[in-house]
Amino acid sequence: MKTWHEIRRFPLAVRLLLVNQFGVNTGFYLLVPYLATHLTENLGLSAAVVGVVLGVRNLSQQGLFIIGGSASDRLGARGVIIAGCALRTLGFALFALGDGLAVLLAASVLSGVAGALFNPAVRAYLAQEAGERRAEAFALFNVFATSGALVGPLLGSVLLLVGFRTSALTAAVIFAVLTVVQALVLPVRKAEPSEGGVLGDWREVLGNRAFLAFAFAVVGLFTLENQLYLLLPDGARKATGWDGAAGLVFLVGTVANLALQLRITRMLKSHGSRARWISGGLAVMGLSFLLPAFTPGLLPLLAGALLLYLGLMVAQPFVMELIPGFGRPELTGTYFGIFYVVSGVAAALGNAAVGWAMDAGARSAVWLPWVCCALCGLVSALGVVWLHRLGALPGRSAPQAAPVAQRSTA
Repeated sequence: MKTWHEIRRFPLAVRLLLVNQFGVNTGFYLLVPYLATHLTENLGLSAAVVGVVLGVRNLSQQGLFIIGGSASDRLGARGVIIAGCALRTLGFALFALGDGLAVLLAASVLSGVAGALFNPAVRAYLAQEAGERRAEAFALFNVFATSGALVGPLLGSVLLLVGFRTSALTAAVIFAVLTVVQALVLPVRKAEPSEGGVLGDWREVLGNRAFLAFAFAVVGLFTLENQLYLLLPDGARKATGWDGAAGLVFLVGTVANLALQLRITRMLKSHGSRARWISGGLAVMGLSFLLPAFTPGLLPLLAGALLLYLGLMVAQPFVMELIPGFGRPELTGTYFGIFYVVSGVAAALGNAAVGWAMDAGARSAVWLPWVCCALCGLVSALGVVWLHRLGALPGRSAPQAAPVAQRSTA
C-alpha cells in the first residue's frame, strides 16, 4: 500500500511513464525470448541466419542510444518516446506478418531503433519531471520494469499455445496502445536545446572525463544484471534438470523487488553518500555469485539470485539519479544515451567473457564463471569508491554538480 501511495504523490507524467515501462517490458519479453525458437523451428532458418537477425536488433539498439538521447534533448522527450513505441509496434507486427529474411531484418532494425529512441528519452523525461525525488522515481521505475519482465514471458508462454503470430500481434497491440495513450495523456515539455549543434553536444559529454570514468566504473552493474538471463538460468537448469527452474530466478527477484525496492531506496537516500550505496550495491552483486560457485544446488543459487537483486536494488536507482548531475540539464538525454552505449557494449563483452568461462570451466572448474562475476562486481565497486575519493562524482542535483562537470570538461 505504501508503494501505491508513493506512486500517487508523483506527477501524472511520472505515473504514466511507470505504467509505460511495465507495458514496454511486458510486450518485449512476451516476444523476444521466444523469437529464436520461432526462427529456427517454425521458419527453418539456420543458426547463423538467426544470429544475424538477433544481432541486427541488438546492434540497432545499442549503437543508436546516443541518437535517441540527442533527439530527446533537441526535439523533446515526449515525441521521441511516442515515436519509439510506434516503431516497435510496426517492428513486432512485421515479425507476426512476414516470413522472408528481408522482412525479418526490417522488423529487427525497427524494434532495435525503437528501443534506442525511447529508452534514453524515458529516463531523461523521468529525471527532469521527478526533480529532487529522482531516486524514488527510478526505484519505482525498476519495480514496474521488473514486474513487466516477469509477466511478459508468462503471458508469452500461454499465447504460444495458440501460435507465435498471436504472441507477436499481442506484443504489437500493447505497444500500439502505449503509443496512443502517451500521445493523448503525456504532457508536452518544451525542449530547450543547447546553442551548439548535436556534434557539439556529443563532444561536451564525451569530454566529461568524470562522467566517462563513472560510466566505465559501473559496467559491472549491467554485466552482472545480464547474468539473470545467462549464467543463473543455466545454473538453475543444471541444478534441477528442469528447464522451468530458470523462471524461479525471476520469481524470486520480482517478489523481492515489489516488496523491498522503494523501502530500500527511501531508507538509504537520507543516510550516507550516493557513492557509498552504489559501491555497496555493486559489492553485494559481486559477492552474490560466490554462494552458488561453491555450494551446488537450487537453494544456494536462488539465495545468490536474491542477493544479486538486492544489490541491484541498492545501486541502480542512485546510478540513474547521478547521471543527470554530471552536466547541464539541456543535455540530460545525451548523457543517458552515451551512458547506455557504454553499458550496452560492456554487457555484450561481459556476456562473451562469462560464456567463455562457462565453456572453459564446464569439466573441471565449474566455479570459474561465478568467480569471474564476483571479481567483476568487486572491481566496479572499487572503481566507484576511487572516483568518490577523487571528488569526481556529483551531488544529488544538477546545480550541485555543475562545478564538477565544468572541471571535468575543461
